[in-house]
Amino acid sequence: MTTVTTDKDAATRSKGLEGVIAAQTGISYIDGVNGRLSYRGIDINELAERSSFEETTALLWYGKLPKKSQLERFNEKFVNNRLIPNEVIAILLGLPKHTSPMGMLRTAVSALAPYDPETGDNSLDANVNKSIRLTASMPTVIAAWERIRNGLWPVTPSTEMGHAANFLYMLTGKEPSPEAARAMDIALILHADHGLNASTFAARITASTLSNLHSSIVSAIGTLKGPLHGGANEQVMRMLLEVGDVDRVEQYMRGALASKKKIMGFGHRVYKADDPRAMWLQKLSQEMATSTGKTRWYDISESIRKIMQETRSLPVNVDFYSASVYYSMGIPIDMFTPIFAISRVSGWTAHVYEQYSDNRLIRPESEYVGALNVPYTSLEDRT
Repeated sequence: MTTVTTDKDAATRSKGLEGVIAAQTGISYIDGVNGRLSYRGIDINELAERSSFEETTALLWYGKLPKKSQLERFNEKFVNNRLIPNEVIAILLGLPKHTSPMGMLRTAVSALAPYDPETGDNSLDANVNKSIRLTASMPTVIAAWERIRNGLWPVTPSTEMGHAANFLYMLTGKEPSPEAARAMDIALILHADHGLNASTFAARITASTLSNLHSSIVSAIGTLKGPLHGGANEQVMRMLLEVGDVDRVEQYMRGALASKKKIMGFGHRVYKADDPRAMWLQKLSQEMATSTGKTRWYDISESIRKIMQETRSLPVNVDFYSASVYYSMGIPIDMFTPIFAISRVSGWTAHVYEQYSDNRLIRPESEYVGALNVPYTSLEDRT
């Protein structure tokens, strides 16, 4: 018996594909060294300061900011496509109540596909229309599940509120405060796209087979569902709850660092400096703490960050402060990752268009490191 390691001189070997360029994109640019992020060349800070999620989505899909009349029509399409078929509601009603929100979302998006009037059309125009319907209705699906699993009937989408405010309204049944609505809007902008992350790559792999847009998004949702990708801010909030009080931070951190426990919300595969999105979420966390009068989670977060800066060189990432932002709004912890999906679907779909536009089946090589020339042993001779 022999073993072999194949020699593929032309191939780049990298566990987790770290450092490997697998696609060209004009959608988002990440400067990890200097902590910068831009969508279609526009700095994320300008978009967070001045834009809306709807406008940012149009930017990602069409490649430039829409004119006023274009944005008005785009917003109108979003509002008109918020409802989901009764048949999909029936599917949600039939799911076990313990189904995770991400598991539900994966199922619901798959179920939405046959009800889309252009499901069999893979043209760019049809895919943009499908993206509008999907992006507009995903908040409805997620909010409906939160209501259903708690024995409540889903709230009918508003025709007056913006995308972010409408989601909070459907989730709680109450019109959100302007502060909460704007905080959610900014959070959605900040999460809309982020290069070739795992879920985006999964979407592009599926699209590269020329499978349809809904299949690509189901692949992305299934990938985001994994705790190494989409669940970090959930783990941050559970850490904050475990700490419980700002007076316990030092003791908690001393024990955690001594036992080499991973402190969630710090470090990133791409960023060597602080994640630029984290600065905005830190600001939003402070604002939500002030507006609600519940400062505990922000104060604990700040204390943890201070200790991490003093003891480790890891940059803070987008997940660290988003946890306290959402929790301050009264959002259940297991809804944090679905909110990520509500936003990132705009980036996923933009990448699907880009993949289709210059497609080649994504099929990397593998390096075989197993045994060779192993003889077949008859059943009676096996030990």
